[in-house]
Amino acid sequence: MKTHIPNALTALNLVFGCFSIIDALQGNLTEASLWIGGAAILDFFDGFVARLLKVGSELGKQLDSLADVVSFGVAPGMICYAMAGQCFGEGFCINKYLPFLIPAFSAVRLAKFNIDTRQSDSFIGLPTPANALFIASIPFIIQHNSLGIGWLFEHRYFLIFFPLLSAYLLVAELPLLALKFKHFKWIGNQFRYILILTSILSVIFFQYLGVALAIVFYVLLSVFQQMIQPKRI
Repeated sequence: MKTHIPNALTALNLVFGCFSIIDALQGNLTEASLWIGGAAILDFFDGFVARLLKVGSELGKQLDSLADVVSFGVAPGMICYAMAGQCFGEGFCINKYLPFLIPAFSAVRLAKFNIDTRQSDSFIGLPTPANALFIASIPFIIQHNSLGIGWLFEHRYFLIFFPLLSAYLLVAELPLLALKFKHFKWIGNQFRYILILTSILSVIFFQYLGVALAIVFYVLLSVFQQMIQPKRI
């Protein structure tokens, strides 16, 4: 029975992604974002529970990727699509369909992860949950006009540029930090601890905007780590 618990959590992750897609298509973007947040929590706990119960399996690994394509690829892509539709209006406009690059490149990212042996203790390319959480924060930033910059995320140039940047970062040969601890000493984990601390402080001080800032800082910190430790992957 316990072997099915992690897979059940993963399947629920996928269901949350479906709920997010429905809300996005109905224009309920904050609700769609909340479903992605719930999916991210489940995505963390399914792996944690599998390790705790020692019931990891190849089936679970493949199911996890399929769920992530929906919850962290299609769902955030639909949020961006809904925002682009509001900006570019009715009728055909190529800019309105750029957000579909996000689910397409998320699928490629997840497929690469499954066969890439280099990603045992770090990531190559932006993880799909991180990309999805950045997107999920946008409707809240706009709604609350965090720091008066909510307009930026509704601007036509952002809605054109962001899907392109997102698609690139998902599959870029860019080593990024993974919160995988082999031990809990400072040396060897200093960048992980800095990331955790700054992310917490970012959310405390900037709330919804803090989520987006934490993802940006995550990428920048990983790049900085590679600059001073070029041989580390």
